[in-house]
Amino acid sequence: MPSMSLDPADAAELAELLQFLASWAASDPSRLGASLQAHTGHHAYGTQQLQGDLHRFAFPLGGNDGEPLFGGEQDLTPPRG
Repeated sequence: MPSMSLDPADAAELAELLQFLASWAASDPSRLGASLQAHTGHHAYGTQQLQGDLHRFAFPLGGNDGEPLFGGEQDLTPPRG
């Protein structure tokens, strides 16, 4: 597999985007889950799987400390108000 170089500022921005999307997916799982299921055409890939994938991609970019992947549940619901 070829290696790829990513500017640190770009990596940080990409990690922030991935974290934003994971937080958004957690914000309204019933409504977003139905939309995701309609898009994918199958219930096997839901918002929890999407959040896991987003965290998995953000981790090597320094977007999180790995806790969402390796330990404990993390509440990603954005604060209200």
